Amino acid sequence: MTLRGQPIRRCLITALAALTVLFAGQAVCPVFATAASHEKKPDAKHEVEVLEEQWRVAQLAGDTGTMDKMLSDDYLGISMTGEVDTKAQQLRRVTDRRLMLTRIELSDMKVKLVGAIAIVTSRALVEGMNDGAPMRGMYRYTRVYHHLPSGQWKITSFEATREHRHRNQVDATDASTQQRSRSE
Repeated sequence: MTLRGQPIRRCLITALAALTVLFAGQAVCPVFATAASHEKKPDAKHEVEVLEEQWRVAQLAGDTGTMDKMLSDDYLGISMTGEVDTKAQQLRRVTDRRLMLTRIELSDMKVKLVGAIAIVTSRALVEGMNDGAPMRGMYRYTRVYHHLPSGQWKITSFEATREHRHRNQVDATDASTQQRSRSE
């Protein structure tokens, strides 16, 4: 028996070989795609860590040009005093020297990637002036970056909270103080 002048057996073998190559190629592609996506995550995390350092340096220098480039137009931030600032308000506070930071030491930074979003959580020892009043303290903050199709990261959101001693720390300190005063 023949199919278009070729023996059926030869046609079947050729078709089977073509399908095998096709399916083998599809099975391998996801492996390479998965490897590539895993390689991209550490690079993106590193990019965001570098941006965090750029932001820290810009804040210390009062560099509103760099800050302007890093903030998205729809940026909203909740400051360490609970104020909600837009991009324009944040930049104005720095330009008018109402917010002047002289020390920012970061620790315990974590970068979490969720699609085109990077969520940074960190601790920061901060010193400076805020609306004419000296400030110093340890804060926890969350900063959110959006990765644009252009490849650029923009800060879209920020929130800072001052760290307070936990009740257990206060109780332990009070107990040791009370114990010392009894023994004196």
